Amino acid sequence: MDKKGKQKELDSLKADFKKSDHAFLVNFQGLNVANDTVLRSEMRKNNVKYKVVKNTLAQKAADGTPLQALNKDFVGPTAVAIFDDPVTLAKLVSKFAKDYAQFKFKSGIVEGRVISATDLEALVNMPSKEQLLSKIMFLINSGAQRLATATSGVARNLTVVMGQISDQKKESE
Repeated sequence: MDKKGKQKELDSLKADFKKSDHAFLVNFQGLNVANDTVLRSEMRKNNVKYKVVKNTLAQKAADGTPLQALNKDFVGPTAVAIFDDPVTLAKLVSKFAKDYAQFKFKSGIVEGRVISATDLEALVNMPSKEQLLSKIMFLINSGAQRLATATSGVARNLTVVMGQISDQKKESE
């Protein structure tokens, strides 16, 4: 790569690293082309930015960004996976690590905090953002449903009582 190409790559990485609060570094050494193609298409399908990086360029690009704490992990074959939702990203990385033994999680950063493989497992076991939102909506909706049931019960009971009074008046006449 010539000097202009390196500078362009450095600028691109720096921009990606500045925008990201969540990123994972992975080792893909030994992954064959077919498996790598599956990995990249799955990442693309989930809108994950996945990029194989040159370590020296990545270290320079990480300076002054949230990924600066990961500089020591830019050794050996390294790829960076960047996404908005760390739980979804953790689930994807974990799934590929289980499916392909060559694919290994090195380290990551979630909201400015460096995470290890143990922390990755904790993230994998968390519900996704969509699941949490649906649970919250269920809880909000259940209160409204209970209120509707209680108020309709009062009207129903009033109707039953009025019907009974009407029946009693007819019997007494």
